[in-house]
Amino acid sequence: MRFRHPDGTTVHLAYCTNVHPAETLDGVLAQLRDHCEPVRRRLGRDRLGIGLWLARDAARTLDTDPAALRALRGELDRRGLEVVTLNGFPYEGFGADEVKYRVYRPDWADTERLEHTTALARILAGLLPDDVTEGSVSTLPLGWRTAWPAERAAAGHRALTTLAERLDALADLTGRSVRVGLEPEPGCVVETTGDALAPLTAVGHPRIGVCVDTCHLATSFEDPARALDALAEAHVPVVKSQLSAALHADRPDRPEVRSALAAFA
Repeated sequence: MRFRHPDGTTVHLAYCTNVHPAETLDGVLAQLRDHCEPVRRRLGRDRLGIGLWLARDAARTLDTDPAALRALRGELDRRGLEVVTLNGFPYEGFGADEVKYRVYRPDWADTERLEHTTALARILAGLLPDDVTEGSVSTLPLGWRTAWPAERAAAGHRALTTLAERLDALADLTGRSVRVGLEPEPGCVVETTGDALAPLTAVGHPRIGVCVDTCHLATSFEDPARALDALAEAHVPVVKSQLSAALHADRPDRPEVRSALAAFA
């Protein structure tokens, strides 16, 4: 959905599809039919924005087959849906029974993460509505922190620098500006928005920034206002925001509370 901000700019609100498992393009099309269009109808809106998650296999199909990309764009239009942002964090298997550490692979020291994210940017440029010239992709916050020595950090920096160059070239070619945001998450190299400052100021590019997730802010005990002020002061752009929820327990030391929380392990 679109809203008008008091400063006159357009705010896009999207329903994120990564809550529904789909590894292939056929699975994505089923999501549009079974979940996204019904949500739009329930809200009584003519058009609904969706934050599309494309797993590896679906992304490769769309990136290598122009006809498939055109078909997806047509299906979105037919169902009253539009895409201005992609969730590029999970690579594949996000709907599996057990995900855990696999969600952090490949990380930004692996060239496959760069290639996958570049493909997502190209796909998004082809899916953006005709009256929209900017889109965003959220991505892994570099990697899981227990396996991030100096040489992998250097590789991650090179990959993000290369990505910035590719995003510039994409904008020149298509007239569509796609930005990518690291999504800070507990346990990762970039665990908080503060952790994002050093690697992103080192890259120093306006198309590489941060995706602020409200759940991750909460579980890292960050103050949202201070976090946003620090990013602005460092000239690190907020590429997108994800409005999500976290469980809260007032007394996690109590056995009955721990037992209840264990159901979510």
